[in-house]
Amino acid sequence: MTDHRPHPHPHGLLRVSEPGEGPYAVAAGPDGAVWTTLVHAGAVARVGPDGQVTRYDTGAPDCGPSVLTTGPDGALWFTRNRDHRIGRVTTSGEMTAYELPTPGSGPFGIAAGPDGALWFTAMHTDRIGRITTSGEVTEYPLPVTGAFASFITAGPDGALWFTLNQANAVGRITTGGDITLFPLPTPAAAPVGITAGPDGALWCVEIGAGRIARITTAGTITEFPLPDPGCRPHAITAGPDGRCWFTEWAANRVGAITPDGRVEEHPLPAAAPEPHGLAFTPDGTLYTAQESGHLTRLVPAVTPDPTPTPTPTVPPRTGGARRPRPGVPGGGPGTRGA
Repeated sequence: MTDHRPHPHPHGLLRVSEPGEGPYAVAAGPDGAVWTTLVHAGAVARVGPDGQVTRYDTGAPDCGPSVLTTGPDGALWFTRNRDHRIGRVTTSGEMTAYELPTPGSGPFGIAAGPDGALWFTAMHTDRIGRITTSGEVTEYPLPVTGAFASFITAGPDGALWFTLNQANAVGRITTGGDITLFPLPTPAAAPVGITAGPDGALWCVEIGAGRIARITTAGTITEFPLPDPGCRPHAITAGPDGRCWFTEWAANRVGAITPDGRVEEHPLPAAAPEPHGLAFTPDGTLYTAQESGHLTRLVPAVTPDPTPTPTPTVPPRTGGARRPRPGVPGGGPGTRGA
């Protein structure tokens, strides 16, 4: 564990690591702090309310801490993508790691479920996993192969929803393990981030198509093209202002989208490129993880009036064992360039 004081920056930048160590995901902790994974350093970092940064090393520099979330037990849980474990860190910095039963699984996304457990994606073995707070793991195979399961989130319907980056689909799994897939209408959309929106639907980013998709719990999909189709949206989260906020990795921006598809974009400081994960704190501040070694702070306006974008609606196409049309590589979540 190491402590250091923040370097203030007029653009809301806070340095949390050395360049190249890669802040990747970010989450608001139960202790009032902001937590982030240092994917290229095998560590997580805590930013306290006073701005003090504390770093906690896993002891495995190459384990690849990726996505993290607050668990029902008051600890932070995170995926270790490169050594195939699920990590847990208490707010005081105690580390635990749980090895997964399937070799080479490559866990990536993780979210707290409605059943008191954590749910995660196994990127390399086409599985969705469940881990209890005591470390008991159950895995559920997907009905497709080579799908590259990516982010996962708890839905408003009591199920977990996830993206399949290379199967070009969004999936739903019940807490009992029943899986349904919803193919996206745009070929090679390569979905990555997903979140439950404030409107009772699911929202995901399409890194390969430069679009944001809205999926109802019945599976109806609406896609909204972004102004810059090459911006490569990566992560998405619901905001306190009734919009969903997302990162544009290739364009160094964050954006917001209303439930009816109106888009607003904000450039990030040029000194801190490569935005990945993002999260809101209870006071409405948005934190974005930049692979340059920074977190960026932004306090959004609450009354947007952006220009509407087209809203083509596509009927739902559901499937269990039926494989959707595959996507194409987009750098891939868990790697530089996703």
